[in-house]
Amino acid sequence: MEANLFLLLASGALIAAGTYLMLDRAMTRMLMGILLIGNGANLLILQSGGPAGSPPILFRDSEIHPDQTSDPLAQAMILTAIVISLAMTSFILALAYRQYRYRTADVIEDDLEDAAIAARPATAAAAPDHDASDDPETGRLTAEGDSFGPKSFEDPVKEADDE
Repeated sequence: MEANLFLLLASGALIAAGTYLMLDRAMTRMLMGILLIGNGANLLILQSGGPAGSPPILFRDSEIHPDQTSDPLAQAMILTAIVISLAMTSFILALAYRQYRYRTADVIEDDLEDAAIAARPATAAAAPDHDASDDPETGRLTAEGDSFGPKSFEDPVKEADDE
């Protein structure tokens, strides 16, 4: 199989431009980046389908290329990718419209809660799944572990383990 150099360069340029646009903070540029990456991926799938040939229809009398048939899988995958990219585009446009209605700005800002979580210390006491019931005064881990109720809750489990 011979690859078409122009289609390879075009798909590489589309994917590179889409990646560059995806890294921007503007919602419309992110949308354009997603569309460009999707179109570049469709060109790559088209290249993987091989050269053009006759339609894959059995008992066809008028064949354009009698020695080879085209691969229908690549074309079906491209059609599926087009439908998926259309749905994703409509979803992102709805998000952009909602953001415009509330903030009238296209730029996505940093989330303050994400920054606070990233700045949290790496100790076990600061972990999000840490239960403060270990030590009520300091919240640090103790040898007893988490206490979630009276000792009678844990007695049957201990008796079953001893048998």
